[in-house]
Amino acid sequence: MSKKIIRQILLIATIILTGCNPKPEGTLIPVYEDQPYKIIGTFTYSNDFVLETYYVEQAAALADMHGFVIRDQEWFTPVESQVLGYMDVDYENNTGTFSISLPVVPEGQFNDIDQDSQSDRGVQIFAASYWPNLTGGPYSEGDDPSFGWPSYLASIKTDTENQDEVIGGKLIIWAPDDQQQFPSDFGIDGLLFTKDDPVMEIPAGYSVIDLDVKPFNIIRDSIPALLLYEPTDLEVKDFTSDTFLNAFNKMFSIVEKEYAFTDIPGKSPDWKALYQKIEPLVKVAQEKNDNDAFFEAMRQFTLAFKDGHVGVSGGSSTEAAYSAAISSGYGMAIRVMDNQQVVVSYITPGGPAQSAGIKIGAIISTMNNTPILNAIRSVDPYSGPFSTSFTREYQQARYLTRAPLGESSKWRFTNPGGKEQEVTLIAVDERESFDYSSTYKDMNSNALPVEFSVIPEYSIGYVQINSNYDDLNLAIRLFERALTTFENNNIDNLIIDMRLNFGGSPLGLAGYLTNEVIELGQLEYFSEKTGKFEPSGIRDKILPMTRQFKFSNQILLVGDGCASACEIEAYGFSQVPGMEVFGITPTAGVEAEVARGQFELPGGISLQIPTGRFTLPDGSIFLEGEGVQPTKKVPVTIESVFSENDPVISAVLDYLFSPTNTGNSSP
Repeated sequence: MSKKIIRQILLIATIILTGCNPKPEGTLIPVYEDQPYKIIGTFTYSNDFVLETYYVEQAAALADMHGFVIRDQEWFTPVESQVLGYMDVDYENNTGTFSISLPVVPEGQFNDIDQDSQSDRGVQIFAASYWPNLTGGPYSEGDDPSFGWPSYLASIKTDTENQDEVIGGKLIIWAPDDQQQFPSDFGIDGLLFTKDDPVMEIPAGYSVIDLDVKPFNIIRDSIPALLLYEPTDLEVKDFTSDTFLNAFNKMFSIVEKEYAFTDIPGKSPDWKALYQKIEPLVKVAQEKNDNDAFFEAMRQFTLAFKDGHVGVSGGSSTEAAYSAAISSGYGMAIRVMDNQQVVVSYITPGGPAQSAGIKIGAIISTMNNTPILNAIRSVDPYSGPFSTSFTREYQQARYLTRAPLGESSKWRFTNPGGKEQEVTLIAVDERESFDYSSTYKDMNSNALPVEFSVIPEYSIGYVQINSNYDDLNLAIRLFERALTTFENNNIDNLIIDMRLNFGGSPLGLAGYLTNEVIELGQLEYFSEKTGKFEPSGIRDKILPMTRQFKFSNQILLVGDGCASACEIEAYGFSQVPGMEVFGITPTAGVEAEVARGQFELPGGISLQIPTGRFTLPDGSIFLEGEGVQPTKKVPVTIESVFSENDPVISAVLDYLFSPTNTGNSSP
């Protein structure tokens, strides 16, 4: 029997159990005519990462709004109040439909909201909402709790700049009798469920309350149709129908205010100077009606930031420009070592470097009579911008060996065991050396989000988290499967490898390894009302999972190939008691929220600018520009650059089985 059929049976059983159970003798179930018994509706979405990437098991639900009534964003939604419904998503057109059958007697929280001095039983208050399955069963419970109240694809409209206050849309309510009251308006303060709310009589049973009219309207249709709203801040900002110049000006006016680090010295561009530089380029592109020129103007715009989340793409323009920047070079890759020497780490067979006598392991001293480190640090890498200096320098070294076809340059070097010499190299059509030096050259694009293996001879359980931008349910299940397998095999040593992971959505997997809450950053966005960055919701945290696992030694592997949400995941692991963090570098230090900073511009060009930042209680920025730091740094030396084995894994094995490590016995 398929999982879908099983889930339908469970859903039917739930409705039967909640609505039609025999009641004890003498208990009357109120059944009222002329009231809703089913909710249906539609929705559209512009940001597709949630429904099309992170979640593959979709559902709608009647979501209890008690958390909003008491303004508690940490209020846990009880299982008994959750009524699940069916959702059908049209992925091609970014639309969908949903339906929720209402139980005869719902089991939500009662709310006395008539604002008088008498205590009444009150009413149950719900919103129709998107209700995806993250992990475990179909309900939000256990390791997949739901807190507060819904704001994404919900039948209510919320103010994202004011703690998700309800400002419109529709609520579904249930009254046990006809003696209850409900607000008829928001009141003078503009807030719902506060002392100044005027109230109105409501009928018994179900009603839909339309909050978009004054006074609020009571809807008693049998099958009312509702819309689920995507928050306006999450909508992609679509300027595709504008001219190049108008689109640029609209985008710039938003980014100048809302860029996540616009008020942080050293992170924010000089906005006036940047506009004066880019606006003329956009005008020229518009005069020539040249998409490629507009793309290059937007790329120059992004390079003014020191932020790896800032980026531009544009279909054929992107590929053509990138290919032109990397496709020809001198046939070698170079690496800056910890002692500040620059070594040739790769030679393209038959390329200019090999033909000129440069060998692998050669130490480069100058390029065009410029000290090599100075030459490297003067490069403006095409693949920028970057959040950290170490990531930028790594890419600068890669791009130093790129040059237009036929361009020549002089290189002074010393081969292993040889004397210093100088040669002239002429760039040819070759990309092999550039690809070799890529941070992600060993990344398998077809890999599962989590993969693992057992190395019994070393009592090691090795788990690699390849992606947080995938089916999140699958990733969690695979990670728990890995830990369970290790436990069943009496594994002592856990290695978690997060060195190659572009990010996506943090999963809180560290909760499997500690029963302590791990505090993360507080998300902040710019507020038009205050003109400042204001907290959004509560401070993020990782909660303990219901299942806990313990290992004698716990090792986390990090590097600058771990970015964005990968870094939040890695930070969580780094805070597990006893966790040691190994890496050649920290994580990439690219940490911000980008969902609200998506722009669609003319010419098929997309632009991303982060608009949400994470802060710590002392006001400092969380992870951005710093990353997760190794507690055990693996050095970059001649030996590590040319080791046949993974130098980080080798360092871990040396640590685990050294005589000084008392956490585990030798294999």
